[in-house]
Amino acid sequence: MSLTTDIDYGTPASTSEKLVTLTIDGMRVSVPEGTSIMRAAMEVGNKIPKLCATDMLDAFGSCRLCLVEIEGRNGTPASCTTPVAEGIVVKTQTERLKQIRKGVMELYISDHPLDCLTCSANGDCELQEMAGVVGLREVRYGYDGENHTKMGKDESNPYFTYEKSKCIVCNRCVRACEEVQGTFALTISGRGFDSRVSPGMDENFLTSECVSCGACVQSCPTATLNEKAMFDIGTPEHAVVTTCAYCGVGCAFKAEMRGDELVRMVPYKDGKANRGHSCVKGRFAYGYASHKDRILKPMIRSSIHEPWKEVSYEEAIQYAASEFKRIQEKYGKRAVGGITSSRCTNEETYLVQKLIRGGFGNNNVDTCARVCHSPTGYGLSQTYGTSAGTQDFDSVEKADVVLIIGANPTDGHPVFGSRLKKRLRGGAKLIVIDPRRTDIVRSPHVEAAYHLALKPGTNVAMVTALAHVIVTEGLVNEAFVRERCDWDDFQEWAAFVADARHSPESVEKYTQVPAEQVRKAARLYATGGNGAIYYGLGVTEHSQGSTTVMAIANLAMATGNIGREGVGVNPLRGQNNVQGSCDMGSFPHELPGYRHISDDATRAAFEAMWGVHLDDEPGLRIPNMFDAAVEGTYKGMYVQGEDILQSDPDTKHVSAGLAALECLVVQDLFLNETANYAHVFLPGCTFLEKDGTFTNAERRIQRVRKVMAPKNGYADWEVTLMLADAMGFKMDYAHPSEIMDEIAALTPAFTGVSYQKLEELGSVQWPCNEKAPTGTPVMHIDGFVRGKGKFMLTEYVPTDERTGPRFPLLLTTGRILSQYNVGAQTRRTANVAWHPEDVLEIHPHDAENRGIRDGDVVKLESRSGATSLKAVISERVAPGVVYTTFHHPVTQANVVTTDFSDWATNCPEYKVTAVQVSPSNGPTPWQEEYEDLSKKSRRIAVEAAE
Repeated sequence: MSLTTDIDYGTPASTSEKLVTLTIDGMRVSVPEGTSIMRAAMEVGNKIPKLCATDMLDAFGSCRLCLVEIEGRNGTPASCTTPVAEGIVVKTQTERLKQIRKGVMELYISDHPLDCLTCSANGDCELQEMAGVVGLREVRYGYDGENHTKMGKDESNPYFTYEKSKCIVCNRCVRACEEVQGTFALTISGRGFDSRVSPGMDENFLTSECVSCGACVQSCPTATLNEKAMFDIGTPEHAVVTTCAYCGVGCAFKAEMRGDELVRMVPYKDGKANRGHSCVKGRFAYGYASHKDRILKPMIRSSIHEPWKEVSYEEAIQYAASEFKRIQEKYGKRAVGGITSSRCTNEETYLVQKLIRGGFGNNNVDTCARVCHSPTGYGLSQTYGTSAGTQDFDSVEKADVVLIIGANPTDGHPVFGSRLKKRLRGGAKLIVIDPRRTDIVRSPHVEAAYHLALKPGTNVAMVTALAHVIVTEGLVNEAFVRERCDWDDFQEWAAFVADARHSPESVEKYTQVPAEQVRKAARLYATGGNGAIYYGLGVTEHSQGSTTVMAIANLAMATGNIGREGVGVNPLRGQNNVQGSCDMGSFPHELPGYRHISDDATRAAFEAMWGVHLDDEPGLRIPNMFDAAVEGTYKGMYVQGEDILQSDPDTKHVSAGLAALECLVVQDLFLNETANYAHVFLPGCTFLEKDGTFTNAERRIQRVRKVMAPKNGYADWEVTLMLADAMGFKMDYAHPSEIMDEIAALTPAFTGVSYQKLEELGSVQWPCNEKAPTGTPVMHIDGFVRGKGKFMLTEYVPTDERTGPRFPLLLTTGRILSQYNVGAQTRRTANVAWHPEDVLEIHPHDAENRGIRDGDVVKLESRSGATSLKAVISERVAPGVVYTTFHHPVTQANVVTTDFSDWATNCPEYKVTAVQVSPSNGPTPWQEEYEDLSKKSRRIAVEAAE
């Protein structure tokens, strides 16, 4: 194995279709007009020396190493900033150029510490490489430059160091922060020999505006910015390309290794979802894979009040299977079920639903998408005929107007958020619909044209009001609608939204957004060019989540913003494989490919392949499982990779359901909160330890490659095979590629997918079949999957969760950049430096009325329960609205959320909870009880291991 090396062409590629022919060092080359001479030379394998240039950034021309000579022109222009021209003759190696480059390198080296043998970047330093390239053997100016080793080292960031004395002021880190990340956290301070990179006005990186995405570290050509792992482990010697296991962006990384030890995760330039960029989680927060809390041996116990007993895999599997069989014999075959994981691979998810349907003999299978994006599947399937987003991420680069509703991409999907900010800096207009003022509303060089800060729970009223303006002001794209949509449905819908009760003026009493702002935003979306909609959990996690998704789909159809680049309806999926878990048949009513379990022909195909009879009755959804458990009719559950006790709403009801189970099998990395109620614990493995595929938010199927042996002994798919075998439902696969072959054979959208094709193309977006052998980046180009697009009526129905004298505030929830979901992974990394606890954002007016000061511990109480946490006074939220995250289990934010849910899918209404906030002296009784249970569970697990 070798270190995977990306080719750096020095400057970005030109998109021009016109070719220009020139001669470089005697070789004729044709390249697109606008290409730099540096890139043109690299195209024919001629690498011009450089330090400030990289193809991830715009040309800068400051290092003066890449000079060339052009016949008929005076001087020695920089090849990175000089575009090609027809017929020119370029020389990159002449005696004159050699002397200039050598002189430039002498100046760099005269002011640079010469500790190469002990430097952490030794062997990975471009300055060192260029000294060799230009043949530098002596420095006329000596080696005691003004700044040698006299500057301190900033080690405040938990992941990388900043050593000022090694900075050559190439500006690559500053430009990466601006152009790639869009944070503008770095600058150059001082003048002359005092010039150095600086994290703004702050003294160190940790307290600065730096978001630790790693772009600056990756771009640095010296050891000025370098990962701490390079000091501790050394230079990597081989690399494996894999896919990040955090959010739904699906970033591709090179896992760079020394032996079986991971040195660093470097974003892969050929990754089509991230294009060589990353965030703090994917880039640095992989330490959980080797954390001491990981459980690496199976454990069993007959009661949750007894200590864990460490056993072999065989004993644990046999115990679990015997319990499931006992329960089914006593209570019936539908008394058991399972939950698949959106953190696991497509292949592993497919096997779990296959085990439940074929081995358990029922359809009691569900997934975490139930509590996040199930309304996306329902709403888009009703309107467009498919349960996924319409575009690839590249599409945003051609958007003219971007409408973000209920999403916070800079925190939840930061790599896409960076690409979006770049497009906004390039001139696109932005509309944000969100109760909270997120960073995308206003950040350096980016400001939304309109921020419609609506009252939580009024999404349907807001989107229908936008449609009202578009219809009544004649802004409908009638040609598109007549050609692509059901005209009768459209006319009924148009009459519906045109009703005066849906006007911005009429709904203002619900949304609390000024009507004129709504009208202006609607006009901008309808007339501003390519209009793209991106939405998140702020849309789906409502009692009318499915209705809002359909309203969004209506809006795109009415304006013709569907079926081409730069437009579309794009759900930003939360977890790395939540799209894949849905694709693989994790819902109780659907087999893989979103085909209903009651369809005889579909069921027959699976029965023939699996060799077993399938139940045609849809199974239980997750909320129904808890209800049935409390009622006594549901007694056994297999949970793979989901912490339902922390992530699902109404925690007391969930815990009551789990406590009522006679056999709960949890397969995970850690003893999570759900495992407090488990009887069998099966160790899980990380994405670094297994092979498979993930499907991201743009339907992109990408390989996950094993970079190290599973620390627990087996990949998750292998453990599921063991359990299936013990249940008498044998499944034979030697490798996950064989599982994908079966998926392709049974799922129309996947018929062209294979590991061989993924190796050849890097990734594909489903549908991938005979009609689209290389995948489908943009959906619905010539027509909708369902045929004609269907407009749906979207009546606004206020949530049953109402404020009143006792609970006058509305709580909404979300995520933060440094933490991920319930925090099981990121809390076990240095990311806690940025978010050590969940806090409650409260408006100054509401805080003053309650005598609350910034940093006070407050009690957050609803009709369901209460918890306590620190208050942060903030104008990000409007008066009457409070906001918190749910990354830390001690907070138990879901103790206060209710059991209200979406009318079509049972997706919980996390985003609207009536609450009261008051001063508090400490944890609530529920938190103390919960913490005691967690500590006890962990203590007896440690005792079992010892």
